Amino acid sequence: MVRAIIFANGELNLSPALRSEIRADDLIIAVDGGSLHCRKLGIKPQVVIGDFDSLNSEDLAALQADGTHLIRHPSHKDETDLELAFEHARKKGCQQIMLIAALGARWDMSIANILLAAHPSYKGIQVRMVDNHQELLLLRSGESLTVHGQPGDTLSLIPLKNRAQGITTQGLEYTLADEDLEFGSPRGVSNVFSSERATISLRQGLLICVVIYNGGNQ
Repeated sequence: MVRAIIFANGELNLSPALRSEIRADDLIIAVDGGSLHCRKLGIKPQVVIGDFDSLNSEDLAALQADGTHLIRHPSHKDETDLELAFEHARKKGCQQIMLIAALGARWDMSIANILLAAHPSYKGIQVRMVDNHQELLLLRSGESLTVHGQPGDTLSLIPLKNRAQGITTQGLEYTLADEDLEFGSPRGVSNVFSSERATISLRQGLLICVVIYNGGNQ
């Protein structure tokens, strides 16, 4: 399965366990200043995409010297740099995206980055947003998701848009059996793993699933 690792330009919080998950056959895409995160980690991106407002001439020269493909877009555009990276991954046939450094001090960009993963254009792509000991995944209508953790880890289910219908969970302290969660209700927040594996299935709707590894096992 083709997977893209996208380094955004937010705050970099990458645990050693997550760093070790990056494989040699992954497509590494850096979003503008996300290429500086790659340099810090000793990772060579195949592609850097954006308007390059976070990079200076020395940064660009170093990337070109490494053979990185630079895809420059004008600063006045309708898409964010991260959206351009998602589109590049989709056109390359990626079926999975692991998104790193997509959160940060700017709330508007953080929210937009989370919602971008839920855009209908990426329905067939499994998006996983990671941040140190936390990760965010999306669950769409008719899908099931299995998450591995430890007893005591936290899992929150947050519906997007409308009511999330027909939710069934296993491996959690507070179980749901073909139940609904209302949009805007915090009822699904702060559930707890009761075993090393939790399963969530959804009949209709869209769910954000946030996992917090309290034991730091990620």
